[in-house]
Amino acid sequence: MLLAGICASAVATALFAGGPGGVEGHSVRAEARFDLPGAADRSAALTYDRSLVPEGSWIEVRQHTAPGGPTTVRLKVAGMKPGHVYGVHVHQKPCGADPEAAGGHYQHRPSSDPHHVGPDNEVWLDFTADRRGAGAASARHDWGFRPGEAASVVIHDVPGGAGVRAACFTVPFGPVGGGD
Repeated sequence: MLLAGICASAVATALFAGGPGGVEGHSVRAEARFDLPGAADRSAALTYDRSLVPEGSWIEVRQHTAPGGPTTVRLKVAGMKPGHVYGVHVHQKPCGADPEAAGGHYQHRPSSDPHHVGPDNEVWLDFTADRRGAGAASARHDWGFRPGEAASVVIHDVPGGAGVRAACFTVPFGPVGGGD
């Protein structure tokens, strides 16, 4: 039976460990089912291209920043277009009905120089959906997110540094961090 509307929900948890120097580590886990942009008020995950990211497909994002150490971001998806190769990046702003609402890619060292667009300065989670439409990716960096500057994961129609925005998931990424 098909549901006329799919209520998406996001579950996020943040765990902080405080010490004499302040926050020492940070973990986030968020998951949701993709819904249409008109559901922006009730869904953290929005699909803009239903042929690549069908309504009801699922996403999970985990961030872990170790005390004084690296940040790892993991992505899992299900229900995507089987065999398709997707580009995925952490973006600066939350998702919205307009695909451009998420702003540009989060960059560790902000720059307008195209040479700084890449997996060393950004969080890239490109993946190929398997025959069942599932996929996974992870990225590890020696740096953490700056407060309030990383807010979503955008799924693009092609891998690499650009592409049309097929879907967006608002994630409560936390600042903390490894080295510069």
